[in-house]
Amino acid sequence: MTNNPSAGLPTRVLFLQNCPEEGIGLFGWRLQELYLPWVTVHAYAGECLPPPDLHDAIIVGGTPISVNEIERHDFLAAEARWLREALDLGMPVLGICFGAQLLARLLGAGVKKNPVTEIGTSPVRLTAAGLSDPIFQGFPKAFPAFQWHNDTFDIPPWGLRLATGRDCPNQGFRMGSTVGLQFHLEVTAPEAGRWAEAYAHELQATGRSKERVTSECLEHQPLMAELAGRLLDNFLAGANRQN
Repeated sequence: MTNNPSAGLPTRVLFLQNCPEEGIGLFGWRLQELYLPWVTVHAYAGECLPPPDLHDAIIVGGTPISVNEIERHDFLAAEARWLREALDLGMPVLGICFGAQLLARLLGAGVKKNPVTEIGTSPVRLTAAGLSDPIFQGFPKAFPAFQWHNDTFDIPPWGLRLATGRDCPNQGFRMGSTVGLQFHLEVTAPEAGRWAEAYAHELQATGRSKERVTSECLEHQPLMAELAGRLLDNFLAGANRQN
């Protein structure tokens, strides 16, 4: 037996950060607990993207920019081409929020405005496919998750819808080794507060307050933090099987 919690897990994890406010969050804490180093590429700042096959697993973070406007932003257009190469290689990729929408688009699905802007903590429910999917191993059928998005993705052709919600039916999908999640488990209450300040105009448009959004996140943070760690473990275990 080994005392190394990272034994058998991928050793080369890459996080693509697409705006200053939206970092790796609690996933970073879990990687530290696993003694797994990771590389953050600050794509929004123009940092170079390494060859995708230099890493075992890729996580794509969020940004308030719409996926339908990526051609107006050179770094996102370049990132989309880079991710297309990673997908063609069959690499394990996890997209969060914008990251999920970008992956869905690259896999042939549409991205459009959600009927409502989702901000705050709301329940997510696993579908039958989600309950049997390795990414959600050990998850309850329904759980709280943090939301902050205007757009929503369609499920890619031949993809599986893994999770759903009341105000946004498509909360998660899988297609091969690619998983996209509309919601956030990695966000803490302090980070939610920073988003509320950075995206104050979006918050005001929904009639919600910074205090309400952060208090909701804080109320559910213990469970969301536990599930964030479990989600990352499941993703890395799947990446290990892939590699």
